[in-house]
Amino acid sequence: MTSLKHRATLVGALVNFFLSILKIGFGVLGQSAALIADGVHSLSDLASDLLVLIAVKLGAREADHDHPYGHRRFETIATVVLGVGLIIVATGIAWDVYERIVQPERLLIPHPEALGIAAISILANEWLYQYTKRVATFTRSKLLLANAWHHRSDAISSVVVLIGVAGSLLGYVWADAVAAVIVALMIAKIGVNLVTDSIKELVDTGLSEDVVAEIRAEIAAIEGVRNLHLLRTRQMGEDALVDAHIVVSSRITVSEGHMIADVVRDVLIDKFDEVRDVLVHVDPENDEYVIEQNKVLLRQDIDAYLQQYLAENHPLIDSFRVHYIKGKVELEVVLPHTMFSLSQQVNTIKNRCAVLEHEVDQISSVLVFFKA
Repeated sequence: MTSLKHRATLVGALVNFFLSILKIGFGVLGQSAALIADGVHSLSDLASDLLVLIAVKLGAREADHDHPYGHRRFETIATVVLGVGLIIVATGIAWDVYERIVQPERLLIPHPEALGIAAISILANEWLYQYTKRVATFTRSKLLLANAWHHRSDAISSVVVLIGVAGSLLGYVWADAVAAVIVALMIAKIGVNLVTDSIKELVDTGLSEDVVAEIRAEIAAIEGVRNLHLLRTRQMGEDALVDAHIVVSSRITVSEGHMIADVVRDVLIDKFDEVRDVLVHVDPENDEYVIEQNKVLLRQDIDAYLQQYLAENHPLIDSFRVHYIKGKVELEVVLPHTMFSLSQQVNTIKNRCAVLEHEVDQISSVLVFFKA
């Protein structure tokens, strides 16, 4: 995909190079401020093409120790620089035209040849737009798509130039200057849009509500997922990263919960082209709004309680399982099946477990089982 991006950008750079020379040269010779402005627009597109080439090369580098999520945001930073550059170019064009308007004797009267150059520019840039957009869609590159719209804006601005030059030739001396101002405003608008969209990405703005809703629906449809109580998304160049907290049955094994999480990850990457990585957190319940009132009992804490309450019977325990539900501990004590006939010792253990359940607030229940 990187080679496709390079090829599309190189084609655009070559076309913009010839168009900028053609339009600025004939704009100066043909006395057309609008054509000169349009040539500067093409020159800015040439600069953007070079910037895209550099950014695509940097962004294509694999993740490393310092950049574990990859280098995609080099493209985003390049887009910000590109947008700021367009705003500066637009301001310069508008200021030059303003100075000519306040001094009417400096207004340029275009020659008829400017019409032909504008027509060539319209056709060349519209072709570039269609070609670059196809590659951008295939590679899912926002930076390349932004560059495609630069080509489209050049085509539109050349239409404005064509109208302005024609108006001036028909006797409306202000038409060429007005066309130049309109082109400048178009360039500025594109620059502002690029900057604002890229800044949103740099501050980790989430995906659109429609895409997030689709992701939620896909996760909810996966077998084993009972609920989804937290979903976060963010952009990384043309890719998206997803963090999801899913709720599964509190009684399944760790390995089954892990398997469900892997299924969620694989489904999202398969269904959504922009999703590059998914981090799935597995919960036994919706604990988003649960406030822990007491110190959480860890496994070693629970074992210490069992040693305290069961005393000399503690070595008879085969194992125990812990479930953290609704801010409390549900404890399952497992005895070896060989104790099944030792009713007196089993009853003693059950009675001591009942006392443990009653006296320790963090423990909601203690159940005794025999190992199969």
